[in-house]
Amino acid sequence: MTATAPAGDDPAEALAGALGHRFADAELLACALSHRSYCSENGGVESNERLEFLGDAVLGLIVTDAVYRRFPELPEGELAKLRSSVVNTATLAEVAAGVGLGAALRLGKGEESTGGRSKTSILADAMEAVIAAVYLDGGMPAAEGLIERLFSDRVRDSALGPGGDDFKTRLQELSARHFRRPPRYVVTSDGPDHAKRFFADVKLDGAVRGSGEGRSKKHAEQAAARAAWSWLLAQEDED
Repeated sequence: MTATAPAGDDPAEALAGALGHRFADAELLACALSHRSYCSENGGVESNERLEFLGDAVLGLIVTDAVYRRFPELPEGELAKLRSSVVNTATLAEVAAGVGLGAALRLGKGEESTGGRSKTSILADAMEAVIAAVYLDGGMPAAEGLIERLFSDRVRDSALGPGGDDFKTRLQELSARHFRRPPRYVVTSDGPDHAKRFFADVKLDGAVRGSGEGRSKKHAEQAAARAAWSWLLAQEDED
């Protein structure tokens, strides 16, 4: 689906709300959203390229620090893999799309006409620029809070390794030893499209045994499955 700038409401304000950061200097956010194609058509406007450069470094430092502290058992090579699984163009673009960044971009007519608001490279670069804008506006604590909110689920899932985050499969296999019916998931959502949260309950033999939430249906279901899996393991230990 192609992102478009909504009529009426200020998309930059909507983005700031999704980011959870109130800018003291609104020009920083405006600059972070200014693609070079827009700047070439509007003299005197600075593009987001310098902010992108800074944001890449800020994101890399914060994620590196987080995984170093959170996973003391992992060797250097595994830490590097974990960081690269989070700090990459695809993930940045996914996060950007999740907070509605595309609709807030300032693009030139050419990029606008060719779907620039949905281009992976443009979204990823702008996300790094936004991280830098938050850093310059609120300092390292603000940048750390932003990255924790937007990237923590991905750090957690990546740390579990290939297939390690598939608690739905684990629960399916474990519950088959105890119940005739497979787990059943009930998912609801809340919030605007640019900042939607999903909530999941999983039932085992008709009773809710796990609940979870996340930025996507998948994350919510996996969180609920993990809770139910842990509960079922504990029941086995008691038997």
